[in-house]
Amino acid sequence: MTQPPPPPPHQPPQGGGFGPPQNQPPANQPPQPPAPPSGPDLGKTPPQQPGYGYPQAPATPPAPPAGPPPQQPGYGYPQAPPQPQPQPQPGYGYPGQPGHPGQPGAYGQPTQPYGQPGQPGQPGYGYQPGYQPPTMPVQPQAAGGPGGGRKINAQVAIIVAAVVAIALIIGGGVWYAGSSGKDDDKNTASSSGGKGGDGGTDQKGGDGGKSSGAQEKAPADPASKVLFQVPMPAVSKEDNSVVVSGSWLTDKVYAKSGIAEIVGYDPAAGTKKWSIKLDGPVCAVTHHVTDDNKTVIVHQPAMPTKAEPAHGCTQVAVLDLDAGKKVWTKTAGEGPISFDNVTISGDTVAAGSTDGGVAFDIAKGDILWSPKTTDTCYDAGYGGGEKLVAVRKCGSYDARQLNIQTIDPKSGKVLSEYKMAKGIEYAGIVSTNPLVVAADVGDSAGDGSGISDFFSIDNKTGKLLTRIGAPGDQYAARCDSITQPESCGGLAAGNGKLYIATEEHEGSGESYSQANEVVAFDLATGKQTGQRADSGDDYTITPLRMDGGNVIAYKRPPYDKGGQIVSIDGGTFKQTTLLENPATESIRDVESSMSPEYSELIYAQGHLYMSQVYASEPSSAGEKEYLAIGFGTSG
Repeated sequence: MTQPPPPPPHQPPQGGGFGPPQNQPPANQPPQPPAPPSGPDLGKTPPQQPGYGYPQAPATPPAPPAGPPPQQPGYGYPQAPPQPQPQPQPGYGYPGQPGHPGQPGAYGQPTQPYGQPGQPGQPGYGYQPGYQPPTMPVQPQAAGGPGGGRKINAQVAIIVAAVVAIALIIGGGVWYAGSSGKDDDKNTASSSGGKGGDGGTDQKGGDGGKSSGAQEKAPADPASKVLFQVPMPAVSKEDNSVVVSGSWLTDKVYAKSGIAEIVGYDPAAGTKKWSIKLDGPVCAVTHHVTDDNKTVIVHQPAMPTKAEPAHGCTQVAVLDLDAGKKVWTKTAGEGPISFDNVTISGDTVAAGSTDGGVAFDIAKGDILWSPKTTDTCYDAGYGGGEKLVAVRKCGSYDARQLNIQTIDPKSGKVLSEYKMAKGIEYAGIVSTNPLVVAADVGDSAGDGSGISDFFSIDNKTGKLLTRIGAPGDQYAARCDSITQPESCGGLAAGNGKLYIATEEHEGSGESYSQANEVVAFDLATGKQTGQRADSGDDYTITPLRMDGGNVIAYKRPPYDKGGQIVSIDGGTFKQTTLLENPATESIRDVESSMSPEYSELIYAQGHLYMSQVYASEPSSAGEKEYLAIGFGTSG
């Protein structure tokens, strides 16, 4: 799977993992001949891991109830794109934290990021024609006893964790009006495919997929033009690393995070429509948007200073994207709580942390419920959309028990629960409906992607339907944050299937061409369906989201062409080009700096918006850098 790049020197170890990736060649340069294939033989069955348990804790693990270890660079949300620029210093939203247990290192320079990543993009890695990667099915595990209704916990623990880094969109996916997860025809932007697909709770598969419910239509001419470019905000030399995570699209506005602000732009012209000033930098966001175009963020209560570089991620704020106003801002718990993540399901805002979770009413900000937090159990985070799913952590670091709970958003009642095998430390929520969870079992992924296996779970009963083995050297999906359950990218779920990008491998063209594919797994059986969408030589294809029964994907281009948005038919897997960007050098330079691994991509109705998640000083005097760029077709 795609390996997050190593952290830059002196970057504080945060879960967001933002920072310019190192040693990445610019996409606008001609390809260089790679080394001879040296990766593992993809046609061989990967060795069985010695059980499900997480590796033993280091000699001096943190004693409970301190919660999970701090996050590390390289296993955080998508990093900033490759830029030959000065290494960032601790900046906005980046308090200091100790390294991951067992990985000592200087401040901001742990000796080894979580996941022990290797080198990305080695020839020989990836999917081989005609090969069906093995799956490792296990018997469905009965759900644990669902808990009862949750009562508000008035004595929520005070802040014990340092401020987390930014949550961002999941390396892609359209954050469009109607992605709140309500059961209506408008919801087509969630990774589960909304009502357009036939996945849902029953998660039926094996029918080859369907293309019903798709809203994205091919234009008469897919050639796009640049609609606008948003300049990078100025960053001081003292704080040359500023998190700017978060972007959303409605039918009226394209909204993007800046430095301690959210700015709304005209989707076609790029003119500024409004600006919402924040007291401090953004800490966490969700890609979900309600039917009336509201979303939620977490931010700091004040701007960092040298004397006080972090103030805690305590402010939960609901934003009206169409009106350009903050609806409300709330805190919770004594301290108050510093939240690691936030999401929306229906009319409920849910925020999680090592101090536990809290749910708010989205209209007024009233606290609806707060799950019981004990010395050994707490709601670490939530996945939103059509369902609300909690990742509840119990036990100590070296004997962790993760419970994946589907929750009633209004009452907090646990509707179903799946208990993962003990020792699995972190889990990412790929989709809440169908319910698909990703985890690095036994720390076996080996590439920093955070994924060795996917778990398909029945929402109603909490039973495991199947487990899908996804070796990191074969698949390019990733879950980028250990405290952000919604951080998974490079995949999509719907139609009762899981669509995953493979790693790059040798292509069919000359001059050492590279290519990859999108393949499909049945969520009921765990087997590959035999469907495959090829990237084409020197392109790299990445699923962004479902569109009814189809898959919307981005094709990162070679050095001399523009990127493409394609629709993959859920039944035939035929690709239809929806948009193709200009191939001029100046535009390619901007596009290549915003790859789906390190940036935010939003596509809807003939428009593609790409944006950075990390603001920094230009690499050289007079060089222009951009926060966001918008493309659009004429059709």
